[in-house]
Amino acid sequence: MTPTLENYTLGRWTPGAASPQELLDASTGEVIALANTEGFDFEAILDYGRRVGNPALRKMTFHERGRMLKALALHLMDKKEQFYELSYRSGATRADSWVDIEGGIGNLFANASLRRKFPDKPFYVEGEPVGLSKGGTFMAQHLMVPREGVAVHINAYNFPVWGMLEKIAVNLLAGMPAVVKPAVPSAYLTEAVVREIIASGILPAGALQLVVGSGQGILDHVTYQDVVTFTGSAITGRKLRAHPRIINEAVPFTVEADSLNAAVLGLDAVPGTPEFDLFIKEVRKEMTAKCGQKCTAIRRVIVPKNLLEDVQIALGKALKQTTIGHPLAEGVRMGALAGRDQMQQLRKRVQQLAQHTPIVYGDLENVEVLGQERGAHASKGAFISPIVLLNNEPFRHLDTHDVEAFGPVVTLMPYRDNDEAVKLVNMGKGSLVCSIATNDPRTAQDFVLGAATHHGRILVINEEMAKESTGHGSPLPLLIHGGPGRAGGGQEMGGLRGVEHFMQRVALQGSPSMITAITEVYQPHAKKIEKDVHPFRKHFEELEIGETYVTHKHTVTEADISNFANVSGDNFYAHVDATSLEGTLFTGRVAHGYYILSKAAGMFVDPKKGPVLLNYGLDECRFTKPVYPGTTIGVTLTVKEKIGQEKRDTDDIAKGIVRWYVEITDQTGETVAVATILTMVKKKNQQG
Repeated sequence: MTPTLENYTLGRWTPGAASPQELLDASTGEVIALANTEGFDFEAILDYGRRVGNPALRKMTFHERGRMLKALALHLMDKKEQFYELSYRSGATRADSWVDIEGGIGNLFANASLRRKFPDKPFYVEGEPVGLSKGGTFMAQHLMVPREGVAVHINAYNFPVWGMLEKIAVNLLAGMPAVVKPAVPSAYLTEAVVREIIASGILPAGALQLVVGSGQGILDHVTYQDVVTFTGSAITGRKLRAHPRIINEAVPFTVEADSLNAAVLGLDAVPGTPEFDLFIKEVRKEMTAKCGQKCTAIRRVIVPKNLLEDVQIALGKALKQTTIGHPLAEGVRMGALAGRDQMQQLRKRVQQLAQHTPIVYGDLENVEVLGQERGAHASKGAFISPIVLLNNEPFRHLDTHDVEAFGPVVTLMPYRDNDEAVKLVNMGKGSLVCSIATNDPRTAQDFVLGAATHHGRILVINEEMAKESTGHGSPLPLLIHGGPGRAGGGQEMGGLRGVEHFMQRVALQGSPSMITAITEVYQPHAKKIEKDVHPFRKHFEELEIGETYVTHKHTVTEADISNFANVSGDNFYAHVDATSLEGTLFTGRVAHGYYILSKAAGMFVDPKKGPVLLNYGLDECRFTKPVYPGTTIGVTLTVKEKIGQEKRDTDDIAKGIVRWYVEITDQTGETVAVATILTMVKKKNQQG
């Protein structure tokens, strides 16, 4: 009996109510499962996420959410082989499936590590404080907090695992729950992954819900606290963005749409150069990986006019090595499209393009298929040959820049100079990515500055980076994935930028003391806390934000300056030669800035062995006023922020990082230097 996929909503697994749709093996045409596509109470589903999942995640700190993602990634890695077995049924080879499955899990790992960029709090302070008054009693600070809604992810069929995990990794780290709506043709693989996620018990209740059928009506119930993301065609993306509820509620809506990504062969990358060979290799890889079903795949191949024939010949030779068939058949390098519906759509697009740009490689109707012993057959599966078209007049025949054939299809076109290459790539009206193969820095700079306005990512290919490059078609968790115009105008992932998309930024105004209390980060001019015990004698938990130590005074002498010059080797004229100061900013020998900072450390450090384990570093430092011999300096040391650290293992010392605000003043009370230094401080409680 054919299994029916289930939805995970309202905290339980349930089948859909009606209208079953068959999900087919991409290679054999065999029915894999049924997906019921109607009968969802989206209002209740979204409400459940807001009421149950959102409060649970909002209460967690970034570090707790990050550790949750790491645990989830480790759990899914243990289960990956069962995902591979299902992935083959989507037409994907092992290499294709690796990108989808382990690439998706890699997103969880990457975002788990990103927690270290955030405080161990449910919110974070963004950017520098802004002074709003002369007296220093009124200021502002930007604060980021999780939204109170649900992230609704409407995904495409080409990456059923990666497409889900790269999105939920970010919203979960930000503190928002998700409702995932995968495309139906490959929803069986998404469902399998979600089953393992739920079975692990790692996520709090309501943090993740899954709808495997139709998402018709889901946007009718979103609010301004929700976030909607869509991956798919540009046409569908525009329709969804225009939904009345999205407009009326001003719902954040990001689109990552298929785009006409381009690869450019630089004028210097002639046959025989490493860049020429790398270019051909990259184009072939992007045509055949996932059978060309990648939103980042190369669609337009732009080459110098005098090298057009060389590229056509070299690319043809490379593509002839591409064996096509069942993903599990020996020797197969390219599998099938996701289904025969996709194949029919692809053929129509290629036929449209071929009216003015003839096919110069490949056969749209005939393809040799390996793996018939496994049930693969050209008449049942969604197999297609790589196709190369030629547009000799790319400024005249414009379908190349408007029509996307979503599969192993590219169009070759010539250009004369770098300016013309930039014009051609930009005629795609906005793309996720483009690349240029060149070893000429000037060519690369001119191209990047000309194409950057139309692309979300640009890869510069040369021999130096080839061994470690992730390639044209690989979005990375810490870089934005998106692009302007046709590509949707949005962005996904992107490290801190991606997390911020699921948070609300608020400009907080008030007194320094009040903002210190709210943000748990000391602000200059805030009230200080003075204690009898030196702060270096206290454990991490015992220190309070705003706790301050005021040092004794020291009068700087010429001997101090000379001695520091001798020790450091810094004999800059302003420090050692009073006869060379005419026309400078200085009226006499000036103390080294680093002497002032070093002397300050000597004044505020408690020398006895205690909870302070080591000096961890220096975040920022400014020397604001010259210090001459005879100047008397004093130091105020204040606890600025506390950041707990995780124990690496049971034998590790429990500790945290303390950021100290160091202010050095002279006898007039004016500030001569400020710095933020970091120390590693032992915790009193060694259990955590």
